[in-house]
Amino acid sequence: MGLDAVKIINLPKIEDSRGNLSIIEENRHIPFEIKRSYWIYDVPGGEKRSGHAFISQHEFIVALSGSFDVILNDGNKEEVFHLNRSYYGVYVPNLIWRRLGNFSTNAVALVLSSELYDPNDYIEDFESYKNFKKDGIG
Repeated sequence: MGLDAVKIINLPKIEDSRGNLSIIEENRHIPFEIKRSYWIYDVPGGEKRSGHAFISQHEFIVALSGSFDVILNDGNKEEVFHLNRSYYGVYVPNLIWRRLGNFSTNAVALVLSSELYDPNDYIEDFESYKNFKKDGIG
């Protein structure tokens, strides 16, 4: 699986003078059932979060507040997605290496996951990831 499977997904945006509202529904707006959600916050401005890939897990990442970059690599090519609005996000399928970086002050990243937490699903070394993909496993 390569970067061609990565998608920016626009979410419904209901505009109102009292404030806007957006929604995410599993298997409707994102292509998987949500089994876990977590958020990343209080990252110092300009900082990054180290990378990893998942063997099975798919994710949808959205900037609820502020901005940050989602840096994706399929072992051959790298692409950067700048997220800075809460009404769209990036779908990251399994077997794509991902890093988050360039956080603005007070940014909040919401991550929706297709799987429950499983430390055995993580590949946390980029060379191991490339070998995993090269060996035809991924």
